[in-house]
Amino acid sequence: MNQTAALAFDMADPEPIRFLDDEGRYAPSATASEYSGELEQIGEAELREWYRDMVATRAFDTECTHLQRQGQLALWVPSVGQEGCQVGLAHALEPQDHVFPAYREHLVAKVRCVGFLNVAAQFRGLTHGGWDVTDPAHGNFHLYTLVLGAQTQHATGFALSQVLDAKRRAGDSSLEAGEPGIETGEATMVFYGDGTSSQGDANEAMVFAASYQTPEVFVVQNNRWAISVPVERQSRTPLYRRGLGFGIRSVQIDGNDPLAAYAVGRRFLREARSGGGPGYIEALTYRIGAHTTSDDPTRYPEDAELAEWQRRDPIARLEAYLRSLGVEDVFFEETRAAADVEAKRVRDAILRLPAPEPDTMFAHVYSDEHPRIEEQRAWLERYESSFEGSAE
Repeated sequence: MNQTAALAFDMADPEPIRFLDDEGRYAPSATASEYSGELEQIGEAELREWYRDMVATRAFDTECTHLQRQGQLALWVPSVGQEGCQVGLAHALEPQDHVFPAYREHLVAKVRCVGFLNVAAQFRGLTHGGWDVTDPAHGNFHLYTLVLGAQTQHATGFALSQVLDAKRRAGDSSLEAGEPGIETGEATMVFYGDGTSSQGDANEAMVFAASYQTPEVFVVQNNRWAISVPVERQSRTPLYRRGLGFGIRSVQIDGNDPLAAYAVGRRFLREARSGGGPGYIEALTYRIGAHTTSDDPTRYPEDAELAEWQRRDPIARLEAYLRSLGVEDVFFEETRAAADVEAKRVRDAILRLPAPEPDTMFAHVYSDEHPRIEEQRAWLERYESSFEGSAE
């Protein structure tokens, strides 16, 4: 081993935090002990809700993949295989918290009441955003970001505003890097993938988050592939160490275990709200299928690797655990049937969505009227009017 590699691997990594093993048995890792108290309020009723969320999201996901193949969506970004991480973290959030997603957090959008139809409308090209983030009914869930990495800086900027608001409420308008964190009462969570973790935006965001002790939780869904580039080619060390390098408390969890995601997410969010500064969670999961529908995933993963991760499916894992608690077949049958009905209802609604009025592209660009926007609106009107009568 060369010197660089030796230096990179000279520190032992703790076992990823886990409560459920691959077969769905309750078998906490040694690293999970300090987080077990976070699960005290989670009973069978909550787990049933989580399971419904996961199954519904996968059914919706499947329908949207079919729609894209049929030419009804411009693009689709599947989340199959990553539902365990998302459901636990989504339910760990409090209503006042804010979420900045990448573009495959469909389950988090569901839990935050955005609605599957709003998500699909964006991929059908009928809206520039998909939902009104200022509407409290949408759970402080911000817009999907296809410019990957940008959302990390949006999140850190927003979390910085949470610090400023808390200081103003306390009668202090100053802000200096290096100050200890302060209690804000709300937090920000940002999602991105292993590929984005190598981008400058994500690392710059962590510099500011650490410097100003923002109430923020960075969530890296390490699904093993940045399109076709394996994570081993991006980093010689586990990704959670990147957070440690910025002075941010960082852990690695079993991302297919929703209990681990919930427990760690809940702890990190609470610490962020109370002035403990940012946290970093690397969730080990796997992308079952394509990066997007423009990708051919048959060209790079090994069949054995794919089969192993399919065996560790987060939905199957939670189902096995629920069965061990005495949940009977009828619940799972009814859940799957309801998910299929809902997915088909959303599919039909997607196909009935009206085309947007051209003028809507100018709305909400600025908070007030702007001469440049008015100039562009006038140009479009002239351009469209130039076609009047041309068919005669």
